[in-house]
Amino acid sequence: MKTKQALMIGAALIAATLFTTLLLYAKLPERIPIHWNIRGEVDGWGDKRWAVFLMPGTMALLVGMILGLPILSPRGFRIQPFLSTFNYLMIACTALMGYLHGCMLLAALHPDLETGRMLMGGLFLFIALIGNVMGKTRRNFWMGVRTPWTLASETVWVATHRLAGQLWVGVGIAGAIAVWLGVSPVVCFTALMVAMLFPVFYSYVYYRRLQ
Repeated sequence: MKTKQALMIGAALIAATLFTTLLLYAKLPERIPIHWNIRGEVDGWGDKRWAVFLMPGTMALLVGMILGLPILSPRGFRIQPFLSTFNYLMIACTALMGYLHGCMLLAALHPDLETGRMLMGGLFLFIALIGNVMGKTRRNFWMGVRTPWTLASETVWVATHRLAGQLWVGVGIAGAIAVWLGVSPVVCFTALMVAMLFPVFYSYVYYRRLQ
């Protein structure tokens, strides 16, 4: 994905999010959900006067980072060698924020809906989407499994991200199916955390093996 395309898609996502928010703003209660616990239950609320702009603001920041992070990257850790993948991942993160915003609005308008399960399902699909391209990333300071061992060795970085990509795609798809089949959110969240943390331990073990 080219940078110009990423910026256009990002701007369109932000515009769609703001437009939807403005349409629904008058119908929203004074407090809207902004956080869910591990059981998928809402446990945090915010004043709608600022809460409705929390995710759109984050989306705008992410789109701005598409331009900023390549400039800030130090020599030896440039983003340019995988710029297309970087742009894809940034847009995926932007879309995730838009999805979370939709869950917030839906939970505010329909408190009886299981929005926590919807949020978890979307998160699993996001993990599968980024896992699909994780093996294409190269050493950088902004995204990926950034541990002392992956940053110290290109070989460890590549091996770790190939493993992470395969693991995240599998867990993402399986987790999304499990969520929609009614598996406990606690079990799903635990599986997600294991999948996210396992590559960290793998990078250490693989680095030590090379040494």
